[in-house]
Amino acid sequence: MYKKFFGLRENPFNVNPDPRYLFLTEHTEEALASLTYGIQHRRGFILLTGEVGTGKTTILNKLLGWLHRQGVSTAFLFNPRMNVSEFFDFMMADFGIACDSRNKSQVLLRLNHWLLDKYRNRETAVLIIDEAQDLSLRMLEEIRLLTNLETSTEKLLQIVLSGQPELEEKLRQPELRQLRQRITLRSKTYPLTAVETQGYIARRLSIAGAAGRPVFTPEAVDAIHGFSRGIPRVINLLCEHSLISAFADQVNPVPATIVETVAREFELDQMEPTAPPQGLRADDRQLREALQGMATLMDRLRRPD
Repeated sequence: MYKKFFGLRENPFNVNPDPRYLFLTEHTEEALASLTYGIQHRRGFILLTGEVGTGKTTILNKLLGWLHRQGVSTAFLFNPRMNVSEFFDFMMADFGIACDSRNKSQVLLRLNHWLLDKYRNRETAVLIIDEAQDLSLRMLEEIRLLTNLETSTEKLLQIVLSGQPELEEKLRQPELRQLRQRITLRSKTYPLTAVETQGYIARRLSIAGAAGRPVFTPEAVDAIHGFSRGIPRVINLLCEHSLISAFADQVNPVPATIVETVAREFELDQMEPTAPPQGLRADDRQLREALQGMATLMDRLRRPD
């Protein structure tokens, strides 16, 4: 609707987690590096957490694209509200593993043989579970038991759990202490700073075809950051509806007044402030040393899928 008016080829602020639009901040680079490091070194359980809308699913999709280019077998579960039988059915189907029986013991036996074949061929298999904060305690325990599929030295299946901060709270429950102890790496996503918000908007506009002309005034960008608290999903919401409103009023570039009007319509002026970003902590010195040597890997991750 507004693309031609603003000189764009596509909508730059769709809510879909398109990995082409991943904006790599220091924190997202470190999160991606932690995930890839953990998978490459067969660390078993890896945890990714962050507030709603801070880009976890986009990071996972970028990770999946990289894994597929490396020939890694993956299963991506995005609906955590499954029972145990449904979970195993979905996982086996996504891995492409045929199993004549639905008996759990037979499914696990078939999975174990498949993982051993992968291991002998020096291949890796990764199970990624999004929205993991909604998994039941029973499902989390079933997932923990999958890490018992191992050789004498390494885990056969690498598992990434991604979810909101409630997932960390759930993992603190006494019933899940065994699972908590098996998490070898933890990474987080954070809201964007004001400077990062400016870069985020500019990058998405550039990918969508903006030819260098300003689409938002500097004051509008400041207003977007203030109302969104740096949450990428809310930034997308504000930008998308501000572009629609500016097009309707035939105003180009988008001024701060339009952003303020949109923010009030969505009651964003009543949001509670978000805690400022905190630095990520590596779980151990080995990870920190590995992160310092991953420039080549990050260059690959920056390439479009």
